[in-house]
Amino acid sequence: MHILHLNQLYNPASGASRYFREIGARLVREGHRVTLLSTDALDLEYFWDARCRHVEPGVTEQDGMRIIRFPVQRMPGPSLAYQILRRLMVDLGRLGQPVAPLLMRLATLTPRLPALEHFLATAPELADVTVLHTTNITLDFAVIPAARWARQRGIRHLCTPFVHLGEPGKRQIVQYYTMPHQIALLQECAAVATMTTLERDALIASGVPAAQVHVVGAGIDPAEVAGGDGQVFRARHQISGPMVLSLGAAAYDKGTIHVLEAMQRLWASGVEATWVQCGPLLAHFEHYCKRLPAEARARIHVLGYVSDATRRDALAAATVYAQPSRTDSFGISYLEAWAYGVPVIGALAGGVPAVIRDGLDGLLVPFSDSAALAEALKRLISDPGYARQLGASGQARVMRELTWEAAYQRIRGLYEASLQR
Repeated sequence: MHILHLNQLYNPASGASRYFREIGARLVREGHRVTLLSTDALDLEYFWDARCRHVEPGVTEQDGMRIIRFPVQRMPGPSLAYQILRRLMVDLGRLGQPVAPLLMRLATLTPRLPALEHFLATAPELADVTVLHTTNITLDFAVIPAARWARQRGIRHLCTPFVHLGEPGKRQIVQYYTMPHQIALLQECAAVATMTTLERDALIASGVPAAQVHVVGAGIDPAEVAGGDGQVFRARHQISGPMVLSLGAAAYDKGTIHVLEAMQRLWASGVEATWVQCGPLLAHFEHYCKRLPAEARARIHVLGYVSDATRRDALAAATVYAQPSRTDSFGISYLEAWAYGVPVIGALAGGVPAVIRDGLDGLLVPFSDSAALAEALKRLISDPGYARQLGASGQARVMRELTWEAAYQRIRGLYEASLQR
């Protein structure tokens, strides 16, 4: 069968990209044809700021999949216009489902993908597509035209929305993922794939029929993650003693700034440790780092984007992995740390409490609570036996149930069920 995937931000650093790469590559190996539609964005911020990283639009091949990138267009004006528009949409969304059609139109004002819409309407190669699988419901500007195209042609639509739940009891984050038009899009899907039971329950409570929502989760390929050399990494960066590692985007919502605040608390209490960050740097984080005192900057290594080999070496070198994020629907990097037996610290937010079992394979702290985070870091650094116990428990769980192969078998069933219907 011919399967069409839509992933707005297809880059090596994003969890959604790894999810679609793993699914697509396995479908190809089974003999199916996979076309992935994306944009020319490499940074999330490129959708509203043309100065950020991007690639040339066009067609490439990867893992047997055909990848087509379409150029992003924006309305004239400052990049702040996007944030203002989304805030307006959230406010309008409080009026409920009657405003869903208006929100659909507002969502596609900026950014826009006219080349994608033209391709969907005219490309003869899409005539045999049997399933459309979209993602990232908050980037609805791309989901809306694809869903409309599938509906007009009677093609089954699956969606993995990657809803970010934020902090328990607070709407600050989740309101951007559960606006009336977004829920309407998910209600029309043949199936909705979620990362955790927490995400599933939130969508059902928002009005998506329970029968359509399935927990598929994510995973890693242990063989692909293995092979890191911690000694090489430590020697290259002249690191001795405990090392705290964070991967992924360096941003406030990811808890990166709170890790830095916690590290400063550790240093003030006499705990010697080094912090290493690998992943894209958002502008506000870079500004924060520039204001750090010289003695703090001397104890951190902000590496930004790194190769896969360097990422594996950093995991092998780590004493503790810390990512106290409120915008993770799952958190694949926790699994990567566990693969090396490294204990992890996450936040009591998003889907993370369904992934990290507090006190069993990691520790959970309230989001933005740098004092609690410092205590958790200190506990794992000062008690190596306890740290090893948590890391070993996580490692065993990864090998037992948190692999891409296990996740693929769950998502594959949704493709088959769509065709049977």
